[in-house]
Amino acid sequence: MIKNLLLLLLLGISFQAAAFQSDTSAYQIQRLKINGLLAERSDRFGQYDKSLDARTGIFGFQTKSDIKNSNEILRQIVLNDNNIFKELKILMDYKDQEVKEVINTANTTNSRIQAYMLSIKKLQDQNQFLRKEAQQAEKGKTFYVYVIIFLALALAGTAFVLLKKMKKI
Repeated sequence: MIKNLLLLLLLGISFQAAAFQSDTSAYQIQRLKINGLLAERSDRFGQYDKSLDARTGIFGFQTKSDIKNSNEILRQIVLNDNNIFKELKILMDYKDQEVKEVINTANTTNSRIQAYMLSIKKLQDQNQFLRKEAQQAEKGKTFYVYVIIFLALALAGTAFVLLKKMKKI
């Protein structure tokens, strides 16, 4: 019975480990995605900085198209930032889910341990009760043996006395 219980426990742990591994890989993929977006943002900021320095107009001034180009790059940076925030929210949701799973696993494990401890306590109490019963039965058994021996001796004594009286008559 203990072997079966241990086998079930190990199987449950292995399934939880597989689920945790898939969550961890999804978390890592999400982190890589965010890192890619941050690298893209950094590149766009470099482009924006260069576009601010671009002066294609007469006498080295910025033209309307230079300013539009800079504004477009800035708009792309803002859109990229929005994507980063969305992906960070997803990443935080993964993290929150992992924390909830750890807490749930801890609570489940704790309740199992409490149930096992209660079962062990009940079995120990039952074992102690059965041992006391066995001792009492053994005491009762020896008492009956003594009573039977006493009755046998009393019967033998009575038979001896009766035989002696019959011989006298």
